[in-house]
Amino acid sequence: MNRYVNNIAARLSLRKPQKDSLEILADIVDLVKLEKHDTHSLKKELEKIHSIYSNVTDFERDFPSLCFALATGVGKTRLMGAFISYLYIAKGMKNFFVLAPNITIYNKLIQDFTPGTPKYVFKGIPELANNQPRIITGDNYDSGLKVIKDSFFENEIHINIFNISKINTEVRGGKAPRIKRLSEYIGESYFEYLSSLPDLVLLMDESHRYRASAGVKVLNELNPVLGLELTATPQVESGTKAISFKNVIYSYPLHKAMEDGFVKEPAVATRENFNPSKYTDAQLERLKLEDGILVHEETKVELDLYSRQSGTQLVKPFILIVAQDTNHAENLLKTIESDDFFEGRYKGKVITVHSNQRGEEKDETILELMSLEDPNSVTEIVIHVNMLKEGWDVTNLYTIIPLRAANSKTLVEQSIGRGLRLPYGKRTGVATVDRLTIIAHDRFQEIVDEANKPDSIIRNGVVIGKDVAKESKKPVTIIPTIDTNVREEVETQIVKEIVKGNPEAKDVFSGDRVERAIELTNDTIRKYEYLPSSKNLKDKEIQAEIIREVKADFLTGELDLFPEETDQFVKQLVSTYIERKIQHSIDIPRIVIQPIGEVSWGFRDFDLDVSNIKLQPVDEKLLVQHLRTSERFVMHSNHKSYKEDRIENYIIAPLMNYPDISYDDHAEFLYRLAGQLVTHLQSYLPNDDAVENVLMYNQSSLAELIHEQMKEHYYQASEDGYEVIVSKGFEHLNPIHYTMTVEDGERNFRQPVEDKSRIKSMVFSGFIKSLYRTQKFDSDSERRFSVVCENDPKVDKWFKPSPGQFKIYYGHSNVYNPDFVVETNNLKLICEIKSRDEMTDKIVQDKAKAVLNWCEHATKHELQNDGKEWVYLLIPHNDVNENMTVDGLKARYQKK
Repeated sequence: MNRYVNNIAARLSLRKPQKDSLEILADIVDLVKLEKHDTHSLKKELEKIHSIYSNVTDFERDFPSLCFALATGVGKTRLMGAFISYLYIAKGMKNFFVLAPNITIYNKLIQDFTPGTPKYVFKGIPELANNQPRIITGDNYDSGLKVIKDSFFENEIHINIFNISKINTEVRGGKAPRIKRLSEYIGESYFEYLSSLPDLVLLMDESHRYRASAGVKVLNELNPVLGLELTATPQVESGTKAISFKNVIYSYPLHKAMEDGFVKEPAVATRENFNPSKYTDAQLERLKLEDGILVHEETKVELDLYSRQSGTQLVKPFILIVAQDTNHAENLLKTIESDDFFEGRYKGKVITVHSNQRGEEKDETILELMSLEDPNSVTEIVIHVNMLKEGWDVTNLYTIIPLRAANSKTLVEQSIGRGLRLPYGKRTGVATVDRLTIIAHDRFQEIVDEANKPDSIIRNGVVIGKDVAKESKKPVTIIPTIDTNVREEVETQIVKEIVKGNPEAKDVFSGDRVERAIELTNDTIRKYEYLPSSKNLKDKEIQAEIIREVKADFLTGELDLFPEETDQFVKQLVSTYIERKIQHSIDIPRIVIQPIGEVSWGFRDFDLDVSNIKLQPVDEKLLVQHLRTSERFVMHSNHKSYKEDRIENYIIAPLMNYPDISYDDHAEFLYRLAGQLVTHLQSYLPNDDAVENVLMYNQSSLAELIHEQMKEHYYQASEDGYEVIVSKGFEHLNPIHYTMTVEDGERNFRQPVEDKSRIKSMVFSGFIKSLYRTQKFDSDSERRFSVVCENDPKVDKWFKPSPGQFKIYYGHSNVYNPDFVVETNNLKLICEIKSRDEMTDKIVQDKAKAVLNWCEHATKHELQNDGKEWVYLLIPHNDVNENMTVDGLKARYQKK
C-alpha cells in the first residue's frame, strides 16, 4: 500500500470511495508521464491506462484526462484536496487549476481552499501547512502577476480557481476574455502563462458541464499535463439519449453511497390505497402539498428530539417544491401563505427561486438560500423552477414535492441531488433523521418500478398515515417524579412556612429564585454520587457540607436581608431533596472492570464458519460492464498489476485495515483463517483461477465476514487479574425526551391498545410507582409489564431507562440498554422483554452474559452497603400477562 496514500487518507479522514480514488491516482501517476503530450504520445498513455482500467477507452481531451464519478454527498471537494496533496507530496507538482461550472461553486471552492474555514480541504496536512498554497482566483489573478513570475516565489504551490465563464474562448462584445489579454507584468496573457507551465494539473468540478464544444476547446488550449474530472453524472444528454463518458476510471454510484450510509436514504411517499384518478389536478396538488407538510412537521419534531437526546446542534428542515413555471411558483406561494392553508402558519416562511428574479430581489433570495442551514432561519419552504443546480449544498433538505411534469427517472434524479447530504456527516440510525422523502402520490408506482431497475437510486417507500402520522406531533420533555415532588413540597410547605414567619420574605422566596435553589441542590448532590448509596446522603456531616455548598452559591442580592430565613430554607430544601431522592429513585451503581498489570489482547482460536459461502466467479465481460462500483475498479487494478504472490493475501490485505488487528501479533492466525476460506472455495470451484477471481471480486465483504466472526472470539486479559471499581454508588435520573401525538395526548396505561402497530407513538400515564410521570413503550407486552409492576404489592418502584441512562457493555464494545429496572421490597431487577423467537438469539445471549456479570458485581457492592441483590429476567413477550407477579416471572425466567 502506498505510504503517501495511507498518510493523506488518515489525516484527511477520507471515506473509502475517496481513498480508493486516491489509490487509483497514485497508480496512474506512476504509470503515465506527467508532461505535455502530442497526439502520438497521448495515444501511448491511453494504451497504458486501458491495459489496466479497460473501461477507459478515450481521454476525450487533447491531454490525459480521467473522470472520477462520485455520488453527490460523498465528498468531491475533499477528494480534490487529497489529489493536490498527493501530487505535491509524492510528485512535487506545484501548479493546479481548479475549474468551477458556475459562480456558486466558484465561491464555494474559494472558501473551501482558504485556510481557517470550516471545510478547509488541507486541514491536517503538515506539508501544506508549512508551505501554504497561494490561492489565485478569477477575480485577483492580474493584481499578483508580478509576484507570480518572481523567482523568489518559484517554490510556492499555486492553486488557481476559476469559473468557466472567465476562460471560455467565445468573444464577448468583440473582445477576448481578460485572462487572454496581454499583461505588462509577464509579457504574455495569464492564460498563455498557465498553458506553458510544465506541471499544470487541471481539476474539473462537475466535469459534465465542460463537454460542449467551447468548453472542450478552451481546456485543450490550456494544455495541462493531467486532467482530473469529478462529477456525480458521468454522461451528457443528446436528445433523448444519455451518452456515457469514455474516460471514467472510477465510479461510486448513488445506490452504493446509500448502502454504505454516506447519504440520506431517499424514499417516495403516497397514501395507502390511493387512487389518483379520483382527484382533479388541483385537488391532487393540494393533497400533495398538505401531505408534504405532514412529513415536514414530523421530521421537524424528530430532528428536535434527536438534538435533545444526542446533545448535538439542532437541525431545522425545509421543504423543496418543484414548480412548473414562474406563474405556477407565484400561485403556489399565494396558496401556501393563505389563511386557509394550515391557518396561515407558513406566512413569511416561503421563498421562491426562478429565472425572472433580478437585482436586489435575486440577491436577497440567494442570501436566504445560503443561510437555510442556520437554525434561526425562518424559511421552511423553497419553491423553485429548475434553478437549483450543482453547488447548492445544504444538509437540511428533507422533503421534496415535485409538481413539475417529467418522467419518473428525471423527476427523481433532478431534484434528489440537492437533499442527500447528511446534516451530521453520518447516519444516526434514526430513520426520519436519515431519510429524504419525495411526495409523489400520483407517480408512486411509476417511481417504485423505476426503483426496481438495476441502476435505481430509490430504495424505500413511505405511506402517509402509516409510516408518517396524519396527526401532528410535538417534542416532550418529562422530568423525573422526584423533581416534580420536590418543587411541589418547596412551594406548598417550605416557602409557606418561611413566609408565615416573615411575610416580607414572600417576594424573595418565590419564582425563579426558588427554581434556582432546587437546581443548585440537584447539581450539588450529583457531586456525591461516589458514595456507596444514596442513603449515605443522610450522614450529618455530608448533609451539612451540601447545605454549605448550596447556601454559598444561593446567597446573593436580596437574600442578604433575610439570613435566618435563607438558612432555614436551604436546610429544609436539602433535607427534603435527600429524602425524596431516596424515596423516588433506584440506586444503580456505575461499575468499571479494569485490568491490573500488563494487558494482553487478541482472538481466541476458532474455525471459520464458511457454510453460507457459495460465491461464484465473475465473467470478465461482467467485470468490465460493472466498473461503476469501487470494488470492480480496484479488482481490475489488482488483477493486472498487483497480483498477489500468495492467494490468501487477497483477504489478509483488507483485514489489515481493521484497527483491532495487528499483523505482527496475529499473522499466523489470520493466514489459518484465510487458508480455511481458500480451502472451502477450492472444494466447489473448478480451478485456482476461479478461486482467485472470487477472492479479488469479493475481498472486502469476505474480510468483513471473517472480522465479524473474529470479534465474537475477542479477548482482553490481564496477567494480574481484574479490579472491580464502583465509580458511582448511585446516579441521578435525567429528563427523558420523546415525541407525542398532539391529538392523542396521554393515554392511561391500563387501557388496552387495539391497533398495536401504533403503540410506539403513544404516551402512557396514570402510574403510581413509576419514577417518571409518563412513559413510552416499544410494544404492548411492555405496557402489560408496567401493569404487572403497578399491581404487584412487592414492587416499590420501576422505570424504563432512556438511551444512555444505564449502560452495560457486551461483546467488543457494544452497549446494552435495559428495558426495565425494578425495585421490590427485597430485590433489584433488570428485566428484558423479547419476542419468543429471539430468546436464543446469539446477541440476546451475549447481552445476558454481560448483564449477569454486572449483576454479580453490583450485588456484591450492594450487600456490602446494606443494599439488595440484583437479578436479571429475560422474559418472552407472550408470557407477560396482567395476572402475573414479578416473583412469578422471576421463578420462570431468571437468568443464572
